[in-house]
Amino acid sequence: MPNTPEPRTPESAHEEEPWLSSDEVAKLWPVRKDWLPGVARRADVRVRSFGGASRGTWGAEPTFYSFHPGDVRRAAPAIAAGHVDIPSDWRTDTPDGRRAEFWGALIARVAGTLFIAAVLCGLFLCLATVVFLLTVE
Repeated sequence: MPNTPEPRTPESAHEEEPWLSSDEVAKLWPVRKDWLPGVARRADVRVRSFGGASRGTWGAEPTFYSFHPGDVRRAAPAIAAGHVDIPSDWRTDTPDGRRAEFWGALIARVAGTLFIAAVLCGLFLCLATVVFLLTVE
């Protein structure tokens, strides 16, 4: 694309339009939220990331992305029309993408439910142990 700005081009001082969050870009592009930074790189959209610093043995902070609004609007028709090479399971408008989205959400919900059930079982066991020890002489 000859009129595409370089990804690392600095912004002019008079530009005041705020960069878009991942939620806003997900509404404009038919792409799963997890894959927005990868699609942005493929579509030559400027991306800023913050967070992601190492916490040592505790892993890393979450990484948040913001996207250049002009680049996002420029790339939206090309992404929707399929002119940008994106794997089908990254998209929300393909059967593979919808299937991956469904299973990801289902696994997260089941894992959350199991975690809450385990915490409640632990609390009930502690309560039962305290009641038992108080009733035994």
